[in-house]
Amino acid sequence: MNVSHSINAFSTSKKTIVTLGTFDGVHLGHQSILNKLLEATENGVYESVVLTFYPHPRMVLQQEYSLQLLNSIEEKTVLFEQFGIDHLIIHPFDETFSKLSAEAFVQKILVDQLHIHKIIIGHDHRFGENRTATIHELISFGEKYHFEVEQINAEAINKIAVSSTNIRTALANGSIQLANRYLGYDYFFSGKVILGKQLGRTLGFPTANLILLEPYKLIPKEGAYIVYSTLNNTRIFGMMNIGNNPTVGENERSIEVHFFDFNEDLYDKIVCISLLEFIRPEEKFSSVEALKTQLEKDRDFSKKFVKDNFHTAS
Repeated sequence: MNVSHSINAFSTSKKTIVTLGTFDGVHLGHQSILNKLLEATENGVYESVVLTFYPHPRMVLQQEYSLQLLNSIEEKTVLFEQFGIDHLIIHPFDETFSKLSAEAFVQKILVDQLHIHKIIIGHDHRFGENRTATIHELISFGEKYHFEVEQINAEAINKIAVSSTNIRTALANGSIQLANRYLGYDYFFSGKVILGKQLGRTLGFPTANLILLEPYKLIPKEGAYIVYSTLNNTRIFGMMNIGNNPTVGENERSIEVHFFDFNEDLYDKIVCISLLEFIRPEEKFSSVEALKTQLEKDRDFSKKFVKDNFHTAS
């Protein structure tokens, strides 16, 4: 996949079939559009192009809006590449770009820069300054500038019944399996392993303490989770706690992962964590010993879940 970090940096000798949007989550709804894109380019006559934006438009146009994203731009790039897209354009979104009129966007961007043959979009897509232009204007521009418009109808999208908002809500509620079904993959985030207070080690549960790489990344509700990571080319399961460790008087949120049957030093490394299931909310225990007892129960529950679902206890 060719990645261009602006529309001006993009070039191809072929006509293109394009889809565009923010694609937060690259979830099943998005994937239905990407599948149409791939079908339309499988004969090799045209090349597939995904046009997306960074930062997210809401971060620019609604600066007080504390938007949390399902994907960092790096994660999104990996997901598009796995899908088999020919070209990904990540265009810088700013106020100047947002003021481009609908027709100027079509003529200067889609026609002149992207050499468009067809555009494939969802039924509710809006574009141009203040997002005032709809599918009807786009069809008119297609007739004027000689490109096709394929609309994914509402019925097809509603059949999947998924949106980025649905997924954010599921994650905020700890409904990990539901979120993963909507996504079509296991929700994940990446962090750098930093030096913690090593309390887990004294309890027999050494943890990797993570600091997030992406400040806008959505982190699920506080509590304990079953997770996995790929370490040394091997899937390693474990359990993760998100919270403030109230039993020992902490007050800053931390993300700590205890991997089962894994003793290597991960300090200063980047680790990708995928979530499988919510175990329980965070709670304050009467003593450190009571916390240890609960962690042992969490470990037993997690290992049984892994064994039942992955035919392995490690």
